[in-house]
Amino acid sequence: MIKNILIEFKKFAMRGNVMDMAVGIIIGAAFGKIVDSLVKDIIMPPLGWLMGRVDFANKYWILPVNDVNGPFPSLDAAQKAGAVTVNWGLFVNAVISFLIVAFAVFMLIKAMNTLQAKLEAKEKKEAIAAAPTTKKCPYCCSDIPVEATRCPHCTSELDAKKKK
Repeated sequence: MIKNILIEFKKFAMRGNVMDMAVGIIIGAAFGKIVDSLVKDIIMPPLGWLMGRVDFANKYWILPVNDVNGPFPSLDAAQKAGAVTVNWGLFVNAVISFLIVAFAVFMLIKAMNTLQAKLEAKEKKEAIAAAPTTKKCPYCCSDIPVEATRCPHCTSELDAKKKK
């Protein structure tokens, strides 16, 4: 029974779409690290400076749950002292990271949809161009236009069923 489950799992794991998903997850994780660094190291320092030299990574509230009170010089110091904190600065960083990732995914999907629409339009145009413009008269076997209802060569009336 376990052997059958392992064989079935191997078939599942080796499918193309599962492998594509795995590659996507790995690239997504790497992209997430890049965006996280972008937010922490590039976006938030100037934003904090513009807002009066605020470091969002160290913005928190101490909850009066135990006897540990502040002030503490940093979030790390507060947590090491055993204070219960609400880390709203880290939350702001996470929201900005999410917005950047969401915008990047939106732009990627938009580009893919535009490309897909162009490909479909091209395929449709090629299908119209490849459509036959003539057919054989079933009576005299002459080439006649597809839309013809009467053969110009033998003057036979063409049935709607034989319009191919």
